[in-house]
Amino acid sequence: MSTSTIPSTTTAMASEKTFLAYTPSQGKVYAEARRDYHRSVYDAVLSYHTSGGGELDTLLDIGCGPGTATRRLGGHFEHAIGLDASAGMVETARTLGGTTATGEKIRFEVSTSDKLVEGDCCVDVIVAATAAHWFEMSSFWRRAAQVLRPGGSVALWCSGESSVHSSTPNAGAIQAALERIREEERLDDFFEEGNRLVRAGYVDLPLPWTVEPGVQGFERASFVRREWGFGDEFYAGQMEVDLDTFEKVLGTASPITRWREAHRDAVGSERDIVRRYRRAIETLLHEAGVQPGQERVRGAVTGVLLMVRRT
Repeated sequence: MSTSTIPSTTTAMASEKTFLAYTPSQGKVYAEARRDYHRSVYDAVLSYHTSGGGELDTLLDIGCGPGTATRRLGGHFEHAIGLDASAGMVETARTLGGTTATGEKIRFEVSTSDKLVEGDCCVDVIVAATAAHWFEMSSFWRRAAQVLRPGGSVALWCSGESSVHSSTPNAGAIQAALERIREEERLDDFFEEGNRLVRAGYVDLPLPWTVEPGVQGFERASFVRREWGFGDEFYAGQMEVDLDTFEKVLGTASPITRWREAHRDAVGSERDIVRRYRRAIETLLHEAGVQPGQERVRGAVTGVLLMVRRT
């Protein structure tokens, strides 16, 4: 792919409005709060692609957010482009930067149309990290089939269920308290279909052969679904955080953002849903003997990676 090719960007992500409206400052907070994926995720993508004879010329990351996955994978490719519908996210990604295997700067562009890039058969790998659940998948698969080179790969991944790790003091009581607050605040009312696809581990994410009409050009036999359980490392680093970090991370979740938009008078107060979570955790940790100022909670998540190859 010529580095002068300008991405005219991604398939429809119009179903997701929360991140689309992110400002650069919100994008910065998101980048600081969200953790990178474990090396095993990236290794799985690269191994799958190269084992089928795929080349490492051009990477395209759709819904790249602040560019975390683009940077990690882009270092293995000659060219890398990250696309996102949010100008705030793209500005953050550009600020953070990144280079490819050749030292070329990674390109980050705002997506505004139903195209991935200008031209066909020009991309080797398309990835979407915790983003595909917001796509209009019929359009995505049709355009992906056009822009991928023969032997190219698509890799889509996300985290799934989350829980309090059993090593956290009073873990069972904390988990029960979080679920009770979730019900009291009717947080599920602020889940969209994309959030539900994530919670279910992409079991129902439309694939080339399940969309209507079906999309030709992908090897169904090449399809791989890889899962990470609660005991596996889907994210990099330790899952144990202090409660300031807990609040910051949870505040970037789209259902929480939508809840806060509907309860503006509660934001930042003791009635804020995230603050209620925090106070419940603090109380139960103290009951278990944790001293004030030493409160930490460890989380556990599942993860899933879907991969398929272009014929």
